[in-house]
Amino acid sequence: MQLGIGGPQADMAVLMVLNRNGQAITLSGALADAIAQGAPVKDALASLGRKPVIAQTFPTGTHAMWLYYWLAAFGVHPLRDVRSVVIPPPQMADALAEGTLDGFCAGDPWHAVAEARGAGRTVAYTSEIWPDHPEKVLACRRDFVALYPNTAQALVRTMLDACAWADAPAHRGDIAEALASPEFVGVPREQIEARLAEADSPRSVRFFDGGAVNYPRASDGLWFITQYRRWGMLDGLADDLAVARAVNQTALYREAARAASVAVPDERRAATLCDGLDWDGTDAAGRLAAYRIKA
Repeated sequence: MQLGIGGPQADMAVLMVLNRNGQAITLSGALADAIAQGAPVKDALASLGRKPVIAQTFPTGTHAMWLYYWLAAFGVHPLRDVRSVVIPPPQMADALAEGTLDGFCAGDPWHAVAEARGAGRTVAYTSEIWPDHPEKVLACRRDFVALYPNTAQALVRTMLDACAWADAPAHRGDIAEALASPEFVGVPREQIEARLAEADSPRSVRFFDGGAVNYPRASDGLWFITQYRRWGMLDGLADDLAVARAVNQTALYREAARAASVAVPDERRAATLCDGLDWDGTDAAGRLAAYRIKA
């Protein structure tokens, strides 16, 4: 929205990260079997004899970016070799079972639902694509922050409390039971709890971790801008880091975290992604140039 490529342009503010990890890629049983038996991802997808149809949730959204990055890491061009479509996550398992889709990238519990139905299997967790990647955020218009800074900080403090509660392993069963009800997700509790219960797994969704989850790093935002450039969604000269710094409200978050006695992690962090390339936000142009597959 800030860049004007995902909808009408508006100056936006990311107040905090709500979770890291927790998404995945599921493929049909036949494709998952081929990959499990050692076939390269590119060869497995090519065996269909047509472009695979793989769903995500929005062209500029995180699920599209995880899917594109994962495919490109295995030599598959996500814009040329695959037909990428947008459908709501609750419809993905049904579409996979019916053969309308060959795979999808979304959050859980839809991967657990697909596996329970025998429609497909998870072949990659997004934490394997980018360990402890940012996922959902608390965001608002930037003029709201300017007009109501105390309210914005109160929102952050409230959500930090909620994230800490949700991150406690003892509460995962309560969360699963609540989400299983028809007015929320409406799938069997065990299919939700199976993925939530992996609180100690590096691949699991994390909501707090002492505050390590929640800091809205500008370098995280810069990664997404770099991917938009990679896939031809954004062109022209701009100071991408300045955009990311303006969107991610690090100063406001620091004040709110201090008031809530929550530790603030370092501004930068380094990670190695699934293609073997590192990201710490220091050389976005160099990283963009290093990608072998791009638009």
